[in-house]
Amino acid sequence: MRRRLPRRFSIRTAAVAGGFVLTAALAATASATTDPPPPPSSAAAAPVAERTHEVEYFTRPGSHPRHTEVPAATPDRIARADRALSASEAAADGDVSAVIQTGPVADKLDVVFIGDGYTSAQQGDFHADLRSKWEQMSAVEPYASYKELFNVWSVDAVSNQSGVSGDPGKDVVKDTALKSYFWCDDIERLLCVDTAKVESYAAKAPDADLVVVLSNSTKYGGAGYTLTSQVGYDGIATASSDHADSDQVAVHETGHSLGKLADEYFYDDYGTYTGAEPGESNATKLTAAQMTSQQKKWYRWIGQTSPDGGTVGAYEGGRYYPKGINRPTENSIMRTLGREFSSPGREAMIAGFYQHASVLASTTGTGTAVKRDATIKVTFPASASITWSVDGTEVTAARGKSTVTPASLGVAADGSAHTITAKATDNTKAVKDPALQKKLTASRTWKVAAS
Repeated sequence: MRRRLPRRFSIRTAAVAGGFVLTAALAATASATTDPPPPPSSAAAAPVAERTHEVEYFTRPGSHPRHTEVPAATPDRIARADRALSASEAAADGDVSAVIQTGPVADKLDVVFIGDGYTSAQQGDFHADLRSKWEQMSAVEPYASYKELFNVWSVDAVSNQSGVSGDPGKDVVKDTALKSYFWCDDIERLLCVDTAKVESYAAKAPDADLVVVLSNSTKYGGAGYTLTSQVGYDGIATASSDHADSDQVAVHETGHSLGKLADEYFYDDYGTYTGAEPGESNATKLTAAQMTSQQKKWYRWIGQTSPDGGTVGAYEGGRYYPKGINRPTENSIMRTLGREFSSPGREAMIAGFYQHASVLASTTGTGTAVKRDATIKVTFPASASITWSVDGTEVTAARGKSTVTPASLGVAADGSAHTITAKATDNTKAVKDPALQKKLTASRTWKVAAS
C-alpha cells in the first residue's frame, strides 16, 4: 500500500466512514502530492503526470484510517458501461427541489444532496433516503442546535441502472450517473465518484456550500473529498444511502470543509513533528500551560468538560504525528467516527456555519416598503435572542417573536413613514472567542409605507 511522506501533508484532509479522500482543486492538472514532471526537452515533450487523489479509508465503523493514493479517473471497466439516457429519462435528469428551505440562499448554508444509482423510477427513493440521512446528520451537535441555518436541496441524477458498482462483489459494474464504485483502488470500503460529474450536477442547485453524494447501496463505505470547486463549495462527501453509519462520513468531512479542523489521529511511524505551528485550530505544538500563558489556540477551553468526554487539555498526537503535536481531547470525531466534536471543534464548526449563513434571515425583502398590516417573518437559531424596534425604540413586548406586523408593533396609521428593525444575537455558550462572538449578531430594517 502506498503511503504519503510527512512533508507532503500540505492540503486539508477529510476523513470518512468507508473511505477518505484528499484532493486539490478540480482544475488542477496534478495532485499537490505528485512530484512535478521533468522539464520538456527539445527532442520530445515530457509525459503529463496522471492526476491522483490522496485517500484515507476506514475498514470498518469506528476504526482508524489508512492511506493510499488513487487515480482521479474512473476505471475503464466502469466508464465503458456508460450509455445515453432515453428522452424521458433525460427530461427528469438534473431536476432541483427544495427539501428544506428556512430562508433566502444568501442568508443560509445550502447543502446539496445528489443521488447516484437511482433510476428514473427510483427518484422518490432517493428523496426518502436524503431526508433520512439529513435527519441523522443534523442530530449531531452543533448541527442539531443550528438547523435554522441550513437549506437542503436535492438534485436528481438519473442512472440507467439501480445500485452501485462493486456492490455486492468487486466485479459488479453498474451504469450510474456519477460513476460511484466500491473497491476503489482495490479497497472494498472506499466509495469513489467522478468529481467532475458531481460538479456538473451541483452547479444546477442554488449556491451549493456543501455537497453530499448518496450512492444507492446498503454496503458500508464512503469517501470525503476536500476541494474547492468551480461552483464554490468546499468538499464532497460520498456515502452509501442505507447503511446506519454512513452519516458519519459527511459529519466528519464537514469538520474539514466547514470547521477547517485537522485530523486528530496519528501513525507511529511518522515520528516527531518539527514543522511550523499548524494553522488548524485543533492542532498545536504548545502545551496546555503554554497555550494558557500565551493565550493561544484553545486556551479558553482548557480544564473544562468537553462534549466528547473527558477534559480539554493538550493530548499528545494528532495531524498524523505521534509526537510534537497536541490535540484538544482524547477522542473526538476528528479522531474516531461516531464521537462528538470537542468543545474547540464545536466552536470551529459554528464559525464555519456563519461563514455561509446569517444569524437572522427573512423572506420579507427590505428593498420595498411594507404595509402596516403586512406579515414580517424571520428565522434565527434557538440559541439566539431577538428584539424589535420601531423608529429606533424597542418594543419590549415583541422580544423573541419570529412573526410580527407593523400594526402589532404599534406603528400608527398617522400618514407618516416609519421603520422597523429586527436584531438577533446568538448567545450560545459553545462560543468563547470574542472575535467570533462579535459576528453572531445581525439585523434587518424595513420601511413601513405611509398610510
